[in-house]
Amino acid sequence: MKKQKPDFKAVQLFLTDVDGCLTNGTVYVGKDVEHLGFDIQDGIGHRLAQYAGLSVGWISGRNSESTALRAKKLRVSPVHLGVLDKLKKAQELCRERGLSLAQVAYLGDDLIDIPLLQKVGWAVAPQNARPEVKKVVHTVTKAAGGSGAFREAVERLIKSQGLWDKTVKKFHAMNIEPPGAFRLD
Repeated sequence: MKKQKPDFKAVQLFLTDVDGCLTNGTVYVGKDVEHLGFDIQDGIGHRLAQYAGLSVGWISGRNSESTALRAKKLRVSPVHLGVLDKLKKAQELCRERGLSLAQVAYLGDDLIDIPLLQKVGWAVAPQNARPEVKKVVHTVTKAAGGSGAFREAVERLIKSQGLWDKTVKKFHAMNIEPPGAFRLD
């Protein structure tokens, strides 16, 4: 584990890998089509992060239409697919935003993620991460990737920044029932 305690209040950008972090790492392949499963609670975690004022971005080593569609649905930006040097991409994103890597949280699960995990302000791995990854992060979530690991990390960050109550209040205010919603009563 990293020795220095993370400065949660400094984090402004939460980056995450996709496969194995937002999904369980399983890819369903058919003729001309690929499907991935994304956890709904992680989707709410994205919304909570946005309501707390955090930017959220995805950096994936794979190009995936399913990933691009999910990111669009969640309104995630930036999204970078097919990126093998994630540290370099994160450094570019920081330069564009006037941030340092110390102001970044990153959720990663495999060997490709280690260089970036070693440089960010808060390094997080899901429960199902590779052992080599778990050795270099600040935090290992109780949840596995694709089963709420991102949501768990976002909630911990928001609570550590003292923004939880305000964020939940905004979540409830913004998530009112849309006109014409299906009802059982």
